[in-house]
Amino acid sequence: MKHYSVAIDGPSSAGKSTIARAMAADMRFIYVDTGAMYRAVGLFVSRLGIDSTDAERVITCLPEIDIDISYIGEEQHIFLNGEDVNSLIRTESASIHASNVSAIPEVRAFLLDYQRSFAASNNVIMDGRDIGTVVLPDADVKIFLTASAEVRARRRYKEQKERGEKVTYREVLKAIRLRDKNDSTRASAPLRAADDAVVIDTSDCDLAGACELVRRTIREKIGL
Repeated sequence: MKHYSVAIDGPSSAGKSTIARAMAADMRFIYVDTGAMYRAVGLFVSRLGIDSTDAERVITCLPEIDIDISYIGEEQHIFLNGEDVNSLIRTESASIHASNVSAIPEVRAFLLDYQRSFAASNNVIMDGRDIGTVVLPDADVKIFLTASAEVRARRRYKEQKERGEKVTYREVLKAIRLRDKNDSTRASAPLRAADDAVVIDTSDCDLAGACELVRRTIREKIGL
């Protein structure tokens, strides 16, 4: 039986997760949020008081980490050693820790096998920063979502304020730019569009418009 895979890459707050989740529900595919896995690793090491940029110490922790995906209703939840950490991995500090640990090749290798095996046995829409280039280089559809740093910062700021976090737009914009720099310059699997990816800029789109652009691209590629 043929299983289809859709890879959606792009920088932080480009709308990847929201759009991928919507497309998965629309097409009855399974949504896989790979970024949440890196956030879980970052959360684990930060709880131990380990600097997430200390590659040697992070690597020694990997055998102690078990990450699983489960669905509660229609929402994907990430479990870290049996604990539902979904609400704990969406903070700005968790984002920075995720960026730091994702730059470590051994962490990427640790999660890669799980991600590929899951895609091999399911119809998936997987989002992240290196899905089309590294994780699923043979994906049936590759999309690179992007938007200006300022637009992405406004989106992230709105989300964090709605969660009651005390942040300023300036702080969020600074964090977005730092994350972009870290992700695009890291030695291991840097953020970039795959050569055969369709690039979609959502700077001037609302959510419905962005979803329609992505939906149209997927259907044109795989005819579903």
